[in-house]
Amino acid sequence: MSSDDLQRSMTRFIRSFGLLQPDRTPCGLELQVSEAHALSEIAGSPALTQQGLADRLCLQKSTVSRLIANLMGRGWVARTADPTDGRALRLTLTEQGSDVAERVRRARTRRFESLLEAIPAEDRAGVIRAARLMADAARAPFGVAVAS
Repeated sequence: MSSDDLQRSMTRFIRSFGLLQPDRTPCGLELQVSEAHALSEIAGSPALTQQGLADRLCLQKSTVSRLIANLMGRGWVARTADPTDGRALRLTLTEQGSDVAERVRRARTRRFESLLEAIPAEDRAGVIRAARLMADAARAPFGVAVAS
């Protein structure tokens, strides 16, 4: 196995999974992938700050600012001052944002259940372990701590 083999395999997966569609998630929702991920992270962390979201999504602060501005413009996210840090902004979902986040959660669950079902049962644990290793390896060069 070489880096070329890995590159071809990852490229094939990215394309097959649907990550190249700019305005549709791989689970079929008409939503940008970054928006879906942001909504999911905010839904799961009520005290999440913009910087925390940037760290979780591995995005630049300016990119997250634009992303949040878009989500606020759609009426899905509200931004408030953090009571413990005057420089930080906490992100919360609006009622409409919570509804969209729940649709994302359900669609993502269905997509990954069908993906896992298409993998032979005896290979599933290895695929999940490989995905974790790939995620850790991909984050390491960017100064992000690698979980073990």
